[in-house]
Amino acid sequence: MVEWLNWPVLRQLTGHDDLGRGKAARSAKTDRMRARTEDAERVVQSICPYCAVGCGQRIYVKDGEVTQIEGDPDSPISRGRLCPKGAASRELVTSPLRETKVRYRRPYGTEWEELDLDTALDMIADRVIATRDATWEERSEENYPLRRTMGIASLGGATLDNEENYLMKKLYTALGAIQVENQARI
Repeated sequence: MVEWLNWPVLRQLTGHDDLGRGKAARSAKTDRMRARTEDAERVVQSICPYCAVGCGQRIYVKDGEVTQIEGDPDSPISRGRLCPKGAASRELVTSPLRETKVRYRRPYGTEWEELDLDTALDMIADRVIATRDATWEERSEENYPLRRTMGIASLGGATLDNEENYLMKKLYTALGAIQVENQARI
């Protein structure tokens, strides 16, 4: 077939698409294109992890891997829209630069070493308990009950959702910490 016989203007003039907004304007390349989400096995609803707004996301998964993340049109907050960071959040989980192992640098050390998760959690728990014991204040100088520690504090980030902030507050309160803050209030 001669190439110029397939021009969009000719298809517009000879077909039923007088305004050239439908089939006449479509190219063979456009007909071959497929949505990035078409091959997904399932769609998971989530919330964008970057700020405290809580924009809804749809996460498309194939073979257990995240293939695409888009705004959720059913979200009353974002109505399907995402900011540039939210739109690029797929890289947060799929980037080859993402750290997936616990890295530890010993005091005065110059190199990082990998630790297994159980060892790292035990080290953190031991340090929290030691700090709490060393800085515990049972009573004030005037003999008022304090039952607190000033050696532990928390500054939460805006990427935490309400449930995570609630659990963090309960944890630090149970430890006796009174300096619990969040960047959203600062």
